Amino acid sequence: MSESSETEQTPKLDLTDVDHRVGKPVGGGQLWEPCAPSDIRRWVMAMDYPNPIHWDEEFAKKSRFGGLVAPQSIAVGLDYGHGAAPACVGYIPGSHLIFGGEEWWFYGPRVRPGDKLYQKRRFHDYKVTDTKFAGPTMFSRGDTTHTNQVGDLVARERSTAIRYLASEAEKRGMYESQLGELKRWTQTELAEIEKLRHSWLLSNRAGVSPAFEEVKVGDVLPRRVIGPHSIASFTTEYRAFLFNIWGTFQWVAPPGIEDPWVNQDPGWVEGFGFDEEGARIDPRLRDGLYVGPSRGHIDADKASEVGMARAYGYGATMGAWCTDYLAYWAGHEGMVRHTRANFRGPAFEGDVTYFDAEVVDKQAESVWGVPVVQVRLRLTNQDGGLLVDCTAEVELPYASDREVTGD
Repeated sequence: MSESSETEQTPKLDLTDVDHRVGKPVGGGQLWEPCAPSDIRRWVMAMDYPNPIHWDEEFAKKSRFGGLVAPQSIAVGLDYGHGAAPACVGYIPGSHLIFGGEEWWFYGPRVRPGDKLYQKRRFHDYKVTDTKFAGPTMFSRGDTTHTNQVGDLVARERSTAIRYLASEAEKRGMYESQLGELKRWTQTELAEIEKLRHSWLLSNRAGVSPAFEEVKVGDVLPRRVIGPHSIASFTTEYRAFLFNIWGTFQWVAPPGIEDPWVNQDPGWVEGFGFDEEGARIDPRLRDGLYVGPSRGHIDADKASEVGMARAYGYGATMGAWCTDYLAYWAGHEGMVRHTRANFRGPAFEGDVTYFDAEVVDKQAESVWGVPVVQVRLRLTNQDGGLLVDCTAEVELPYASDREVTGD
């Protein structure tokens, strides 16, 4: 074969609609309504996060919060497109998207029932590299700023999207060759999983925050487990993101930006796109799960078409799991200030996800103006396969401050 023939057959990403958008604000969806108590309860139910301050009215009223408060992770649940919208900008024909990671900064205001979050979005940058999974692959980053109804800064997110040619990923079949048969759990194994899950639930149900002075480098956090993952659990997770409920959002655009990329087609392959016009009559045509890019998460055949082999979980969910896990350990007086999570592999149907974390540093004087501990968190499956590698800074109270509050 000639050199020119080889070049012609080498797959390439068409980035002609991407370059001119780098660094510019972009549009997206904005929820119509404020956060409701049931939105919070639905979210923690989907994240399998039974912290009682988020769902138990009587418990929450007796806490220092005086009522229900949302978990920090809900910011992505009150956003559009799983938070990845500003990282999926520009038309790339025949492409699909999976999540590559998230970085979050949390500034203090808690989300409570009645609050409404507003988002500003910006397409930050991208790079293209060659991967075993799909050949030429784009790693693109987008930023979202979340403020509440009075203008307080709640959180910032930098999302990393992995965009690739679906046909190339399907042809290479990396996961098809790596995955064995769907795991069938014995009753004994399921009992052990439930025992570990229950033990973690009891590890800090009262919400007592560890004192900064008492936490040591090398301390190990309680182990957590989620799963086995299933079509039911993936569907429950997806439906907790409010934007996919019929009629919950409007399209918005930043002022003064020509072609601000609000709801254009990013180049989904056939069977994964939305029908925006048809959805005016039948909203199911753009809800993302029945029709749209997320359908591969709950349909093994569709998953194979985009190189994922079988039903699989959501990157935004894994990011939320990290924040929830750390917040539970930090207690009512603590706060997750920053997380940087790199997604190394999906949570597949039939698998379970284990959480293991260790304190790796302490900073009495941090950039946040509060004492923080640095935690290294890893999420793995039952075979030890790495799903998420996360580093986080978590605010903890001093012992004297904790005693003053009486908590």
